Amino acid sequence: MRIVLSGGGTGGHIYPAVAVARQLESEDSESTFLYIGGTRGLESKLVPQENIPFKSIDITGFRRKLSMDNVKTVMRFLKGVKASKEMLREFKPDVVIGTGGYVCGPVVYAASRLGIPTLIHEQNAIPGLTNRFLSRYASTVAVSFEGTESAFPGSKHVIYTGNPRATTVTTASPQRGFASLGIPDNSTVVLVVGGSQGAKAINKAMIEMAPFVGKGNGVHYVYVTGEPYFEDTRAELRQKLGSTPNWLHVLPYVHNMPEVLACTSLIVNRAGASFLAEITALGIPSVLIPSPNVTNNHQEANARQLEREGAAVVLLEKDLNGKALYEAVQAIIGTEAVRQKMSAASKRLGKRDSAAIVTNELRRLAGKQS
Repeated sequence: MRIVLSGGGTGGHIYPAVAVARQLESEDSESTFLYIGGTRGLESKLVPQENIPFKSIDITGFRRKLSMDNVKTVMRFLKGVKASKEMLREFKPDVVIGTGGYVCGPVVYAASRLGIPTLIHEQNAIPGLTNRFLSRYASTVAVSFEGTESAFPGSKHVIYTGNPRATTVTTASPQRGFASLGIPDNSTVVLVVGGSQGAKAINKAMIEMAPFVGKGNGVHYVYVTGEPYFEDTRAELRQKLGSTPNWLHVLPYVHNMPEVLACTSLIVNRAGASFLAEITALGIPSVLIPSPNVTNNHQEANARQLEREGAAVVLLEKDLNGKALYEAVQAIIGTEAVRQKMSAASKRLGKRDSAAIVTNELRRLAGKQS
């Protein structure tokens, strides 16, 4: 099967597309891909590293205020549609999948105009502007959160698939995670992370929380600061604690996140959709601190979905400080029955076979089901 993938801007849009590609490869080694991304997005760096053929178009998003930039965006969209049609005619895909971000707009729209079956995947509880637009043209809309199908009333076909990124972590080795951190196997690990670039507010709370932890009480705390904040955070922690204790592990970045997640007992993090898919696939309870700086406050909506099911505690950034974070962590990690109950709730929400559900739908659309 020949598949065009499109998604860009952030890892949350890119990694689900890559997960679908890897699932298709595992099902059929002769699968052929083309990834159409943006010239300026993160996908232009990440996708070639995955050895997936990559082409780009120049596209930007709409500003929410009236602006001449929006006129330029419309012109880029129209040029993007024309360029996408040329790429699609040359590649001749059986199906096109878009996983979010502005670049999906011209690519999926062009495919629909050419009569190519299309699927769009929405990672968040509140749909993005691009997917709301595309839902009128796509053959299928796939949603990550059960019960959010009603967000696409005008679409032809809506299915609940979960997030394909969930499938990626299910085979990760916890032993390799422990080894990479230098922590004994079967230790209790609290992972605190603010996203790939880190989050200033979470780093500040981590620093403030450290003295409350005391001697760790047998728990290993892994602080992932993000590269921009690493040196300053480490220096402030040493100033507060005198030295870095053996229960505290401060890292700028984690390159093997699936393995580290596999050995994690509790996670403190933002509420990006792909990350939530990963932690629920593994049944990890969480303290979620949604970013307040995202469109439509969609991270809080994502987090509240887990909170309602008993899988997470939500701590808003405006209420975040070291003491509040310590108390939220301790309420879970300090009582095994609570942690186990939240872990079970998290796992119930996980959609471990998400990638396979998506690829099955792609095959149905392309008329390639066996």
